[in-house]
Amino acid sequence: MAKYELKLPSMGESVAEATITNWLKKVGDTIEAEETIAEVATDKVDSEVPCDVSGIVAEILFKVDEVVKVGQVMAIIETENDAEIEAENGNEDEAENEAKNLTQQIAEIKETLAAPIDFSSSERFYSPLVKNIAKKEGITLDELNHIQGTGLNNRVTKDDILGYLAHRTQKSSIFATPTSSFVEGDERIEMSRMGKIIAEHMTMSKQTSAHVQSFTEVDVTRVWLWRNKVKKAFEAREGEKITFTPIFMEAVAKALVDFPMMNISVEGNTIIKKKHINIGMATALPDGNLIVPVIKNADALNLRGMVKTVNDLAVRARAGQLKPDEVKDGTYTVTNIGSFGTLFGTPIINQPQVGILAIGAICKVPSVIETPEGDVIGIRYKMMLSHSYDHRVVNGALGGMFVQRVAEYLEKWDMNRNI
Repeated sequence: MAKYELKLPSMGESVAEATITNWLKKVGDTIEAEETIAEVATDKVDSEVPCDVSGIVAEILFKVDEVVKVGQVMAIIETENDAEIEAENGNEDEAENEAKNLTQQIAEIKETLAAPIDFSSSERFYSPLVKNIAKKEGITLDELNHIQGTGLNNRVTKDDILGYLAHRTQKSSIFATPTSSFVEGDERIEMSRMGKIIAEHMTMSKQTSAHVQSFTEVDVTRVWLWRNKVKKAFEAREGEKITFTPIFMEAVAKALVDFPMMNISVEGNTIIKKKHINIGMATALPDGNLIVPVIKNADALNLRGMVKTVNDLAVRARAGQLKPDEVKDGTYTVTNIGSFGTLFGTPIINQPQVGILAIGAICKVPSVIETPEGDVIGIRYKMMLSHSYDHRVVNGALGGMFVQRVAEYLEKWDMNRNI
């Protein structure tokens, strides 16, 4: 019998490794081609690994919770079909080459970071003492150029750079692990793998972006009445429900078309203006964690297509069936906190994006209604929109106009619209 090396396949662009979460077969078990042999988790999504050939599991090379790199051999399968093995070699080589490319890129980045500072590229004078301190402490040339000097002609002195180092150390200590508050009778609960990733990502976002918020109240009475009018016919025809979420997503997509500088990301001192509008849809999972599937090219979808896409992603997200590519390349994020009865909030930006919109619960409230005969009090359906944005690159005017445009699209909803 021939031995086939089952390697971890490509898990999507930018994914270099995965953690084994479960083996569905053990040594000695028979397995068919395309049958799932293991479940793995990346920093983006959980996935299943199918076996490429039919045969018997001869060896399992990694234990649960161990990390496997893309292209690395996970298991050995004994098979009688040599031709099938040869046919798979091309796919294996492709995955292995991708892993090598990612490893090389990482090595190049590390080499760049470790390279000595090139002071010749700066027009500013630095004394040998200041240069030595900068090299020893890992201070970049960009950092040096931003230190306010107190010496002759604004030169950076020893005291200036030591003062900067003290401030930088004090700033980093703010995020140090606090002293344990565990007392007798308390219970320690280990964070899940996904929980750790979310915690790290959220903390990093707060440290990176200057978060500010704008809020606006929206009258969604027209949306409420229209949905009640069409939902039964839509479900009978399409076999699935129309919720408020795709309606909100469509309004956000239109607003991003109107305000393209909300559809950007930040890389250092550079702004990347995105060509595609890919809206992340924050989705709560049954275990209490969170995942953000992405609606690709959301502005190109009609409302029916948006309903189909939202429903499909939500169902597969909760079932753990999303593909790695379905949770990447988002350019803006929406979170529907109203589904839990929350009125408004201050959501944390999903890096490297610059904005996230929280949609509050729809409530019946008394409201002043303007009529030709004068103002009257009536019952309206209203909700709050909470817009968090990165004040480094989005000013209050843009952040406010964007969320107001979303509100306008919802308030002026066409009651006669067909779907």
